[in-house]
Amino acid sequence: MSDTRVDFRAPATLRKWPSVNKERVSAALGARPYMIIEGTLEECIQKFMLLPKSQHHLYEIHTAPQSDLVSAVLAADHVMELSRLRDLLAK
Repeated sequence: MSDTRVDFRAPATLRKWPSVNKERVSAALGARPYMIIEGTLEECIQKFMLLPKSQHHLYEIHTAPQSDLVSAVLAADHVMELSRLRDLLAK
């Protein structure tokens, strides 16, 4: 794990899925997530963490994959883990 690094400066986009009654509209119905912000992985994580927890399931971050820690599409649970890792590395 000590050799594994995350580039929080990598380009990324924060995206939100369309929703009805606080639930995602299915991709089977033609829904696609739309861009909220474009910036770095760090900026997208920061913006995500400011969102109400009750809405986290509607968002995802898209970025270039990095090792086993960062996939191309990061769901809410994964974003929260990366946020904790970022905070830990900053200490």
